Amino acid sequence: MPALPVQELLLLAGAVIVGGMVAGLLAGLFGVGGGVILVPVLYEVFRLLDVPDSVHMQLCIGTSLAIMIPTSLRSARTHHAAGAVLAGVVRQWTPAVLVGIAAGSYIATVASSVVFKLAFTVIAALIAGKLLLAKDSGRLGDDLPKAPVARLYGLAIGLMAALTGVSGGSLCTMLLTLYGKPIHQAVATSAALIVPISIAGTLGYVVAGLLHPAPLPALSVGFVSLIGIVLMAPVSSYTARYGAKIAHALPRRALEVALGLFLFAASMRFLVSLLG
Repeated sequence: MPALPVQELLLLAGAVIVGGMVAGLLAGLFGVGGGVILVPVLYEVFRLLDVPDSVHMQLCIGTSLAIMIPTSLRSARTHHAAGAVLAGVVRQWTPAVLVGIAAGSYIATVASSVVFKLAFTVIAALIAGKLLLAKDSGRLGDDLPKAPVARLYGLAIGLMAALTGVSGGSLCTMLLTLYGKPIHQAVATSAALIVPISIAGTLGYVVAGLLHPAPLPALSVGFVSLIGIVLMAPVSSYTARYGAKIAHALPRRALEVALGLFLFAASMRFLVSLLG
């Protein structure tokens, strides 16, 4: 691994810290894991450190999930304090989410995530348009479905989170709004669901990395980089509570527009990665 110039290392560390701050705000504000910021920043970090291509994306995803553990805990506590979390939804979806995480942690080491990126790009763009245009049409229903459909949703959320490291919370929020849940409740419930997603996903990627035959960078535990955690986790965890407070202070329409813009930007990022 070649040595990097001091100036480049400082710029890199600054980018990582700023990325962690933005990710924390996103986690609290929109009920997402912040991985949409963490994964691309970590990707550049590991590229400059000459991480092998065979484990590059796995290390980004595993580290992103690990960083989001303290961030999601703080964000979820703030939303719980506001009384906006749909506890029944969290209890119903969590078992299937864990199954999806386990499957995704295994699949991610051998399969391409192109299909999941494409699915997220299309879904995020459609929901972003719905939110930005303030249309109530296009709902999937007036109330959330019961089992087994609910379990399928939980499975999809867990699988997509494990395969991309970014979309579990986004998909959860989109699904809840499609079933007519108020945006504040959707964001809060999504934030609570990210807690088991981040914990189970981290454990899955640690095990997957330990079983992977390719050599891993120094200071890594499986597919989780301790360097990324040390630099990003403290700032993202600290800023998450402010994002959650901002979410509950904003009027519904302002939060819908903000979430719509965020989802549109995320979908474009995935589209660029698919075309590149």
